[in-house]
Amino acid sequence: MKLSKVKTKIWQVSKVLILLYLLLAFALRIAQTRLLFFPSAEVALTPLAVNLPYENVEIVMGESKLSAWWIPAKQPEGPTLLYLHGNGSNLGDLLDEALIFYNLGISTLLIDYRGYGESQGPFPNEVRVYEDAEAAWRYLTTQRQIKSESIFVYGHSLGGAIALELASKHPEIAGVIVEGSFTSIAEMIDHLFPVQIFPKSLILTQKFDSLSKISNITVPILIIHGTNDSVVPYFMSQRLFAAASGAKFLVLIEGAGHNNVIQEYTEKYTQAVVNFIKKLGSCATLFLYINIKKT
Repeated sequence: MKLSKVKTKIWQVSKVLILLYLLLAFALRIAQTRLLFFPSAEVALTPLAVNLPYENVEIVMGESKLSAWWIPAKQPEGPTLLYLHGNGSNLGDLLDEALIFYNLGISTLLIDYRGYGESQGPFPNEVRVYEDAEAAWRYLTTQRQIKSESIFVYGHSLGGAIALELASKHPEIAGVIVEGSFTSIAEMIDHLFPVQIFPKSLILTQKFDSLSKISNITVPILIIHGTNDSVVPYFMSQRLFAAASGAKFLVLIEGAGHNNVIQEYTEKYTQAVVNFIKKLGSCATLFLYINIKKT
């Protein structure tokens, strides 16, 4: 084969590869929400399954609405908690959490983001879940007329990034509890894919960059992470803790994974939450939950 034909062939193959690269990069940019959010419409269980009193709540957001559960404590003067779940959960997965908070004397609002459970609206993205958390905050402070300084915000995994974003906008929040969360999506990509062929700076639209925000958050922060977390490495919580500039507490639970901290390490987990709220002076009605499962 003549040299000119070889060069022509190489150029043709190169053009195809470049086109495929650009198409894949474009697809990753456009479709990355589908790689990050995994909403399920089926809410399999309600708080009645664990004998908890609750109220179905609808939080209207223009033409959309959030589905939520309001679980009041026996003693209404206790603290209130807004719970923000991770990217693969919905309300039906949160009964263990709801039961623990109820037994601690905490009134809890648990929400599903738009696209999750019975919540109605467009497919979630970073901006939308931030808006959803803000709508839930407004519901508590306006419709429920709960004082901001008695409300704690709790986020698990991706919900931790949402909780920190809310705290960055509302310094009046009593405190933030972040469980099993990450520093940023960019660093999660670096952790999962050490070798990369696409420029994150050009492709990444869903950033959830908690690390860049946390130093400016004045709200007290409790960070909880299991040392055997195979989804989000616990060193990311250590990095968040190091970057936080306000009142901060880090609890690493030895042996715990990403989704079993509450269920299998209940006593250690509960003690961390109780100690945090007590230190902030909002714990007059809290009761130490006696673990009925493995500790």
